Amino acid sequence: MSALNLRMLPKTRDSWTYLYAERCRIDQDEKAIALQDLKGKTAVPCASLTLLMLGPGTTITHAAVKTLAENGCTVIWTGEGGVRLYAQGLGETRSARRLLHQARLCTTPDLRLQVIRRMYEHRFPDALEPGLTLQQIRGKEGIRVRESYAAASRATSVPWNGREYKRDDWKSADPINRALSAANSCLYGVCHAGILAAGYSPGLGFIHTGKLLSFVYDVGDLYKAEITIPAAFQAVKEGEDGMEGRVRRTLRDRFKEQRLLMRIVDDIDHILDVGPLPENTAFDTDAAAPGELWDPELGGIPGGINQADTLGDV
Repeated sequence: MSALNLRMLPKTRDSWTYLYAERCRIDQDEKAIALQDLKGKTAVPCASLTLLMLGPGTTITHAAVKTLAENGCTVIWTGEGGVRLYAQGLGETRSARRLLHQARLCTTPDLRLQVIRRMYEHRFPDALEPGLTLQQIRGKEGIRVRESYAAASRATSVPWNGREYKRDDWKSADPINRALSAANSCLYGVCHAGILAAGYSPGLGFIHTGKLLSFVYDVGDLYKAEITIPAAFQAVKEGEDGMEGRVRRTLRDRFKEQRLLMRIVDDIDHILDVGPLPENTAFDTDAAAPGELWDPELGGIPGGINQADTLGDV
């Protein structure tokens, strides 16, 4: 990877994946943040943190949010255990280059199909046959996912009867389905942070569509068979008590072992065929700088200047 401006492509590879917090107060602590509860205060070096997940019972000060934003840490507000995502903070990147490229691919049917095919190919060890239709590829993907569940079940002796759960009745699902939901929620949070940090839109999906998290689901699906499915089955094998918390802790380790943060942005750039990025842009180094103005002949022209000065004699 070529050296890039840090606000164009933040160094997520060197960061922690995420931290989940609930029932505590979060304050600024010098140039970092601190989590305070009845047990005391825990300092968090947010310069090394990629994603902060705020669960129920958390309060956070304006100064803490400002410190997190200045250090490129994405903040999201979630349900208990990080199972649902309610809101998000702004990512670090200020350039819209990746977003515009993503929007063009997403809204051009032929290009969108090429991206979808690359997304599916990313999940298979061998290249897909050129003549396969999208329906045939989805059929192969369904077989691959079922085999992933079956393999994890055999490896852990955890029974598997299919993916089934009710969002409004969490406890009605069996332990492995609850573990999978908790694991996937953590994965989506980290993928969401990577998408925002790189300047993509979480809502412009290719395989998934129609929701503000469609692209998060697209990216998360790249890693489920490798990371969350084995982690969820292993957590259930170790017992149901404290299972959701154990899933989160297991995933923190696996995200590090699998170098997930190093891979997310590179994988998205490859799948979307982004190409070389410019070394620097004024609105990446200065968040307050205005962007460009669109011109039908020149593309982008400098904004924030008196355009009358550029007209000459009329």
